[in-house]
Amino acid sequence: MMRRPFIGGNWKMYLDRSRGVELTRSLVKGTEDVLDRDILICPGFPLLSDVAEELKESRIKLGAQNMYCEKEGAFTGEVSADMLLSCGCTHVIIGHSERRHVFNESNGLINRKVLFALRAGLSPVLCVGELLEEREVGRTEVVVDEQITKGLSGVNTDELERIVVAYEPVWAIGTGKTATPDDADSVHAYIRKKISGLYNDALAERLRIIYGGSVKPDNIDGLMAKQNIDGALVGGASLKVDSFLRIVKFQG
Repeated sequence: MMRRPFIGGNWKMYLDRSRGVELTRSLVKGTEDVLDRDILICPGFPLLSDVAEELKESRIKLGAQNMYCEKEGAFTGEVSADMLLSCGCTHVIIGHSERRHVFNESNGLINRKVLFALRAGLSPVLCVGELLEEREVGRTEVVVDEQITKGLSGVNTDELERIVVAYEPVWAIGTGKTATPDDADSVHAYIRKKISGLYNDALAERLRIIYGGSVKPDNIDGLMAKQNIDGALVGGASLKVDSFLRIVKFQG
């Protein structure tokens, strides 16, 4: 089955307004002829409205890097799904390893965010992945299994159709290390098998599972050649127009 490729750029806590707008304009121009894949960029919160303005005539989608699982209230420093929607967002990253391990977000909180995002009208990019020490003792599948099972608890079949799962081995994020295409494909295949067990074969085949972890222009083609890798969630390489465009225009 041919799944539509999905390439996301996570800007993290980089780029001010002027540089973000400049990058967006260049990406819009550089992707005018890209019709066969989905492209997402996720700027920092203060940039969302300005970037949305630049994306009005573009097929590039806008996402946020996080959200909170309440409609509104006294939650200082948080943003709601409605706020993101009002800025033009269609997607939101949930459960990124930096949220899990720097900000101590639990599988339970991540699940609440997934459910709230879906029911508010946003499409989650649900991130899962293991630490280096977990990988070294052979616990990759155990960790990913728990993150998938708990993260998708309460998600129905229609809602699953709107989710993208991102496998991001924590040891490969921002380190320059990358899982080999075969290693990544093996975990992606495991995730697909897990989804088949939780839901059904047809949904598992349609689910897009993308890879995140030091994705660069020189490794994207090898990753995208694999059967179970449907795209990429790109960090540092998404901050420069030439590198991100090369990734978007992968040859798989």
